[in-house]
Amino acid sequence: MLPLLGKPLLIRMIERVISAQHVGDVIIATSTNPDDDEIEKLCVQNNLICFRGHLTDLLDRHYQVAKQFNADAVIKIPSDCPLIDPKVIDKVIEHYVSSDQFDFVSNLHPATYPDGNDVEIFSFNSLRKAFYHASKEYEREHVTPFIYEHSKLFRIKNYPNPKDYSFHRWTVDTEEDFKLVEEIYKALYSTKKIFLFNDILKLFEERPDLISINQNVKQKKLGDKHEDHTP
Repeated sequence: MLPLLGKPLLIRMIERVISAQHVGDVIIATSTNPDDDEIEKLCVQNNLICFRGHLTDLLDRHYQVAKQFNADAVIKIPSDCPLIDPKVIDKVIEHYVSSDQFDFVSNLHPATYPDGNDVEIFSFNSLRKAFYHASKEYEREHVTPFIYEHSKLFRIKNYPNPKDYSFHRWTVDTEEDFKLVEEIYKALYSTKKIFLFNDILKLFEERPDLISINQNVKQKKLGDKHEDHTP
């Protein structure tokens, strides 16, 4: 909800998501916790679809919203990614729909895009199978581990970037992260409302000082979120 050039960060992110050519229904899937009433109010004010579900079982939340909207597939994008590139979203979707041979496509396994350009797309059937069979806490909390950790059950594909930029951190978990995003928006938004992945890289070449803003923040690795669990 922090203001980013006059609008909440979440709204800035949605501006970018809906710029993707292959976007379908965009749904803000938040929780039923009273703390998230503010999210629902923001959605109403901006004519956005809001679904409210389980606070910690995000697999249940995703399954219920997908079932309610009769989704053939679900594209999962974390809400802390205000620099998500709509063209990256499109590329991952195109990779998924180019044939019917994949149940799950992402750009995260391994990650080669900056942290904050996370896109996962998976079939409703795969989501349903995960919903009924995932039993570990981290599988329920993070939605997709049951799918991508069971390659014998699901047809999985990664969409990599030709060059590895995963060392960049463009997600927002800390004040330093937000400061970087704010500086990027100040530099680029006035001339190009939906600036892209390469626009940010070019900005970094011109202003390498920006990278130092959050370089001391620990970069999340794929396994960190369930390192204390046994897959």
